[in-house]
Amino acid sequence: MRSQVEPGHLGRVRWTAGLFLLVFLGLAGRLVYIQAFNNEKYSRMAEDKMRRTFQEDPARGEIRDRNNRILAASRPIRNICADPSRIGPYALLVAQRIAPILDWDPADLAARLQPGIAFTNDHGQPVPKQYVRLQRKLLQDEWTRLTNAMQTLVFPVDPETLPKGERAFYDSLRARAIFAEMEQERHYPNGSLAAHIIGFTRVVEINFNQVHVRDLQGVYGVESMFQEQLAGIRGWRRTRVDGRYKEVVAHREQRVQARPGLNVVLTLDLLLQNLVEQELTEAMREFNPYSASALVIQPQTGRVLAMACLPSFDPNDPGRSEIDHLRNRIIADQVEPGSTFKIVVISAALNEGMYHLDSPIDCENGMWYYRNRPLRDTHSYDILKVREVLSKSSNIGSAKIGLAMGGDRFHRYVRSYGFGEVTGLGLPGEVSGTVHPVERWDGLTLSRMPIGQSVAVTHLQMAMAMAAIANGGVLMRPQLVERIESMEGDVYAQFPPQPIRQVVSERAARLTAEALKEAVTLGTGRNAALEHFYVAGKTGTAQISLEGRYLSKGNLHSFMGFLPADRPEVVITVMLDRPTKGGYASTTAVPTFRNIAEKIARQLGLTPDRHEEQSARPSAGVRIARKETR
Repeated sequence: MRSQVEPGHLGRVRWTAGLFLLVFLGLAGRLVYIQAFNNEKYSRMAEDKMRRTFQEDPARGEIRDRNNRILAASRPIRNICADPSRIGPYALLVAQRIAPILDWDPADLAARLQPGIAFTNDHGQPVPKQYVRLQRKLLQDEWTRLTNAMQTLVFPVDPETLPKGERAFYDSLRARAIFAEMEQERHYPNGSLAAHIIGFTRVVEINFNQVHVRDLQGVYGVESMFQEQLAGIRGWRRTRVDGRYKEVVAHREQRVQARPGLNVVLTLDLLLQNLVEQELTEAMREFNPYSASALVIQPQTGRVLAMACLPSFDPNDPGRSEIDHLRNRIIADQVEPGSTFKIVVISAALNEGMYHLDSPIDCENGMWYYRNRPLRDTHSYDILKVREVLSKSSNIGSAKIGLAMGGDRFHRYVRSYGFGEVTGLGLPGEVSGTVHPVERWDGLTLSRMPIGQSVAVTHLQMAMAMAAIANGGVLMRPQLVERIESMEGDVYAQFPPQPIRQVVSERAARLTAEALKEAVTLGTGRNAALEHFYVAGKTGTAQISLEGRYLSKGNLHSFMGFLPADRPEVVITVMLDRPTKGGYASTTAVPTFRNIAEKIARQLGLTPDRHEEQSARPSAGVRIARKETR
């Protein structure tokens, strides 16, 4: 018996079949449209999806001292990140496993790993959260523990029993939910040692090939001075990736290799720098100054062997220090130098032939009025020879010599010594000091500038002027960088010593050095005398000017000298800003100089030039108070 189909049921079947046919025809038409008219577009989209551009960071060059000891270097670090979209409902499980390694609270970490919506795209579609930063600077052994912990995660279900499609989620969670971004970290193995010379780096974002990448940017010091040479050249590679977005090396299309940065080799000697900073630390403890600084320079070359400022900072973590401690006071602070500036007027007068060392100067018994304004000496001197004007630091004698020279001539020598312009050292932040033109001088300037007032200088400028006296009257450009070379040692640039000008004659420089030698053996610098070396040097105790007025309390104490006095090999300068203990420069800066000089001479192996017994001389390291102001 033949079954009969109801007409209504047959109609529904035909309607359904027609609908499927229409859908099929639509899909077929769409496929034909794509293949015939948009094949190139969609092929390009598919190709782009399987291509990636990977950035290659160059290794930043090293900074080294003159004996190739490392002062700054880069090392790779891992920044740990997570993709919450791959973690799904297992945020707490993952957090409990890895929190001890990352030193997180498990509950806080679980909240960080929770899947969510990062943003809504231009089409109004939600984009899942795929990136969160968990920790920076993870060490290699911690990274190994972390990856092992993720690989051995135990889930409530056994992924091996699941279908292949479901098992892929668990494989992805273990392998790619927690990942590392590699970047460079700048490392300073000596901590705060030579921090003001080296500087530091910070991480900045730059646009490279239309991609935002993180880069190291030098801040202050050599890191900033040679940013371009140290940074190197960034590279990239264009390649295909597989379904897991891993590079398929065989299908790499283009690669531009990163070129590492160059190494900067300084004139600095790390051992000398260390002993100078140790002595400044002791001076800070003993005399409690606002700040302390010191320089060690080769006078014949201008090479800086040590440059130290305290307080200092750790370039590995500069943010922990006060901003004032980051400043290199040796080049960035300008001060009235006081009596150390007398070397300028004495050497200039000797060079002009106006005086010789034994020429008499009437020092007015310690009090002299010029233009109805008093000028005093610490002691009541009657007639002093020119050599004694310098060795006993007479203000009156120095002022009279300056007045005899005249404004234009004296100003010419001041500028010739390099005051009023930057030295050319090259470190960022150097200031030029202040030397007003003669037409802006008032009636007292010519009597005050010879004693180190009415002029502002930097510690480095004053040190280079003293070095010119030690170098036969030739002013050198201070030099901090010896050469630039590749990682393999190929020299790209060499920096030889650079003479600037002959400021005074060799004879005038030698005569000035002779008077400076007497300042140590017989005058204000007696505490600087060494057992095995003759020293030439000059003390300075200067008032500090702030906003046009002298501070009522606190002076700048300084001593600048060189040794051996008759064949100088090193210039050493010390400045203590407003020490609250110790009295005068002769009992603060001078013994600090002596302690540095004895260690420097020993470290450099200088040949002694003083052999007689010096039983009356105080032993090394003993500071004797003296009632001396200059």
